[in-house]
Amino acid sequence: MQHALFRPAVLAAALFASTLAHASNDAVKAGVETFLGSPVVESVTATPYGGLYEVVLTSGELVYTDAKVGFIIDGNIIDAKLRRDVTRERLNELAAIDFGTLPLDQAIKQVKGDGKRVLVSFEDPNCGYCKRLGKDLAKMDDVTIYTFLYPILSPDSVEKSRNIWCAKDRAQAWNDWIVDGKTPAQAECDSSVVDRNVAFGQQLRISGTPTMFLADGSRIGGYLPPAELERLLAAASAR
Repeated sequence: MQHALFRPAVLAAALFASTLAHASNDAVKAGVETFLGSPVVESVTATPYGGLYEVVLTSGELVYTDAKVGFIIDGNIIDAKLRRDVTRERLNELAAIDFGTLPLDQAIKQVKGDGKRVLVSFEDPNCGYCKRLGKDLAKMDDVTIYTFLYPILSPDSVEKSRNIWCAKDRAQAWNDWIVDGKTPAQAECDSSVVDRNVAFGQQLRISGTPTMFLADGSRIGGYLPPAELERLLAAASAR
C-alpha cells in the first residue's frame, strides 16, 4: 500500500524537477541572447560538469555558461576520467549529416578488402594530418574510402588537387603523394570538381582537414589514431 501511495509523490517530484529544468534552460537561453544581442541560441542543455550548461548557437558553435549566465566559456571540456574531448564529440554529433547527400562521384574511390565499412574524408594534399591519416588508411583493410580533394591551405594545394584528379589513376596519384611524397605529375582535364568540392565543403562548415564522415552520417573533425578510427568505423557499421 505504501508503495502505491508513493508513486504519485514520485511522479509529482519528477514533473516539478522537469519544470524547473525547463525554466532554467529558458532563463539561460534568454541570458545568452541578451548578452549576444541577438536571438541566436538553438538549444540549451545542462551538462554533468560543474553546473555548466551547453549552449548551441545557430551558427553551429557551442559555448558553456552557468545558470545565471555569469560567465561564458568558449572552449572544450575534457573528461579527465574518461580522457575524452566531450566538446569535440558533441560538435561532431551536432554536425552529423545525411550520408545520402554526399556527391560521392566527386571523390576518389578506393575499395580495400571486402569494402563493407565506409569512410568519407575531405582532405587538403598539403595537410600534415592528412598525410598521417593516409599512412594509417594504407594499412587498413575491409573498407571503402571516398576522398574528396579539398584544397583550402594554399594555391599549391589547388594545383596538386587538380593534377591528382586529372591523373590516369587518381587513387594511385593520391597515395603516391599523400603516403610516399611523390609529387603528382602535371595533368590537364576538366577539374572543376575541385571547386565544387570546396563549395560543398563550405556548406557543411568544413574549416579544417581531415574532416571525415562515417556511413551513419556522423562527423569526425580531425585526425584520430588508428585504433579509435577502427572503433568508430565498427560502431557505424553496426548501426
